[in-house]
Amino acid sequence: MTKHIADKRSPSSGSRVQQFLRLSRSPRETWHHSRPAAGSSRLIQFLRIARGRSA
Repeated sequence: MTKHIADKRSPSSGSRVQQFLRLSRSPRETWHHSRPAAGSSRLIQFLRIARGRSA
């Protein structure tokens, strides 16, 4: 019994792996972005919660 035509995959070119390796070899900033300081946006969220607003 042979596989259905939809179950037969064509061989991949490996471009996904190549792109992943290209990104992984790039500088560290690609993967690890510095987080912004918890400034006014965090204060605004605390005040919103303190006032009893959910949205």
